Amino acid sequence: MNDKINKDKILKNENIIFDDYIINSATRQDANEVLALYKMQIGRAFCPWTDNYPDMQEIEFDLSRNALFVMKNKEGKIIAAISIDEDEAVSKLPYWTKQLAPGGELARLAVHPDYQNQGIARIMLLYAMRELPNRGYRSAHFLVNRLNVKALRSYDKLNFNNVGECEMFDQPFYCYEKDLANI
Repeated sequence: MNDKINKDKILKNENIIFDDYIINSATRQDANEVLALYKMQIGRAFCPWTDNYPDMQEIEFDLSRNALFVMKNKEGKIIAAISIDEDEAVSKLPYWTKQLAPGGELARLAVHPDYQNQGIARIMLLYAMRELPNRGYRSAHFLVNRLNVKALRSYDKLNFNNVGECEMFDQPFYCYEKDLANI
């Protein structure tokens, strides 16, 4: 990235504009491009996604709740996405801290392969975490494949706590949680 990303800009949680990038809520016009971004992740190391998930159904669900956020480059191309999910199976996991309820699940974080290893995933997480309190959530939680060392390092830098382990979607996951009072 050309410029250093300022965490304070992200924490304002408006349309975040950098010299070359903007983060905002996705629109229906973004749906096909988000789906293409999701499909680019299939087959990448530690990605549990398949041709059937995520699909347009998840995108439509996220759009219907204004829960899908995208980062676009200066040409308007979507280079990253993240959603605030409502997955009952994840919410019912016994590991989430009761004192931090309700917790919001961050999901479907994707970064275009050409833009990976530039801190964009971390920026998207910060942006989505800042949105959660606006929706009444006190904590953020996230499932991370236990073998995905790169992602684990990223969540550690954001001071997520590992609160448990589970098997879901035929994948081994750590359950990460963060108190949003500390962002």
